[in-house]
Amino acid sequence: MTDINAAAAAVDRPLSGQVALVTGASKGIGAATAIALAAAGAHVVLTARTAASLEAVENAIFDAGGSATIAPLDLTQADAIARLGSAIGERWPALDILVLNAAMLGTLAPVPAIDPTEMAAVLTLNISAQAALIAAFDPMLRKSKRARVIAMTSSVGRKPRAYWGLYGASKAAFETIVSAYGDEMEQISAIRTAIVDPGATRTDMRRRAYPGEDPKSVKEPSVVADRIVALLTEDFVTGHFERVG
Repeated sequence: MTDINAAAAAVDRPLSGQVALVTGASKGIGAATAIALAAAGAHVVLTARTAASLEAVENAIFDAGGSATIAPLDLTQADAIARLGSAIGERWPALDILVLNAAMLGTLAPVPAIDPTEMAAVLTLNISAQAALIAAFDPMLRKSKRARVIAMTSSVGRKPRAYWGLYGASKAAFETIVSAYGDEMEQISAIRTAIVDPGATRTDMRRRAYPGEDPKSVKEPSVVADRIVALLTEDFVTGHFERVG
């Protein structure tokens, strides 16, 4: 490859040689992000509960000339994350990109009406599973020369809104976990963390939350995905936060 071609490849595929893990990658922002990361040169590990949907995303990546591996699992299962960490650690020496996208909306309801059982499920996925993911992949992230953790959040995690108490509380706690981890790692590793609020985006979660909204009135997930890839090529500092307009 000539120097010119090598330079062009670096621009077109700036994440070449990197390994990325995207949770909630079977649809919406997660799927779009996985496809965009692969297009930028990363090998992407896709996780979600539905194998068929993951296979569809994997096929889209392959058809575009990218590289991916699927790992169907339920993040709320006690040993699922540990098994995933072991499997990925056996195949690759380091993890360069971790996109924490999987989340559960739950029922939008007044705080006094929040169902305790549903609350436990939401907090398990949106907080406990996220902390477990960080713990499972921390050794691999530390081995990367340029590890990046991207946490997908919501505006209700920072500005409480009526009927969004449960989901908002879970996202506020999630941001705290990720931000604390970023502070802990900043001086002793190459790990950097960022929190991204995708804003109004055409997803199934958005449709459930706003059933009367015209889907065409909000942006497609690919817009968020492209911004995430661009962010990963930038030298952002730990604690970075942005909302995708």
